[in-house]
Formats: sequence, C-alpha cells, structure tokens
Amino acid sequence: MTKIAFERDVPHTPVQMFALVSDIARYPEFVPNCSDMEIRNLPQDGACLARMHIAFGPISQSYESKVVADLGKLTVTAKSEDDPFSYLESEWKFTETDTGTHVDFVVDFQMRNRLLAAIAEPLFADKQREIVDAFMAQAEKLYG
Repeated sequence: MTKIAFERDVPHTPVQMFALVSDIARYPEFVPNCSDMEIRNLPQDGACLARMHIAFGPISQSYESKVVADLGKLTVTAKSEDDPFSYLESEWKFTETDTGTHVDFVVDFQMRNRLLAAIAEPLFADKQREIVDAFMAQAEKLYG
C-alpha cells in the first residue's frame, strides 16, 4: 500500500480548479503519459466509468475507474480495482482561501502483482508529482 499526498495553493477559484480536474476527457491533452481517456458511460449524478490509457515509452497499460465529480463538495474522486491495481483511490479537494484555492490531492494504491509492484510502485508514486504539476500548469494556462 502506497499513500501519497500533495498540496498546492493557486490563485484560481475552487470552481475553476474543480472544472479543470473533472474534465477527464481532456486529460490526454496535458496529463503526462495519458495517451487516451475513454468515458464508458454518460455521467450520471457526476459519476462515470472511465478507462485511462497510459504509456511509458514502449510500455502501455489501461485501467478503468469510477470517477465521481461532486460540485457541492468540490471534490473529484476515482476508484479502481482494475489491473494492474489491487486498488487505486484518489481524491482532489478544493478549498477556497483569501487568495484563491488550496488544492489537496491524495492517492492511495497497491499493485496487484508483487513483482510489478516492486518495480512500478515507486515510479507510479513519483509520477503523481509530475501529474499534479501538470494540472497546476494547465490551470495557469487556462485561467492566467
């Protein structure tokens, strides 16, 4: 089990940050190593099933998650038990501050295969920082 958390403060509104993170169809445009995103059903009550395709050089993998975007709570969560994970849970939370938004991102995961876990879990954990930074850069690009 690997649990990591990131915090950032940005000069954008919580609703802007929520809109950015909940627009999963656009992830391939700016999220590192995300080569495709298939939304498997129409969002209902802010929830949908999505299959994210990731590529690291010649290695590619995809996994399906239930994604829930809750505008009232200003959270976006994703949960998966699809290979290569035993489980993957992530949550983005956006809290208004005097200067914009405090962004919290927590991801908790475990790889299903122990051999793969020994190699991939540290790399996957390191990639999360790069992904958070990509969201912050995209927010700056969109919202100034």
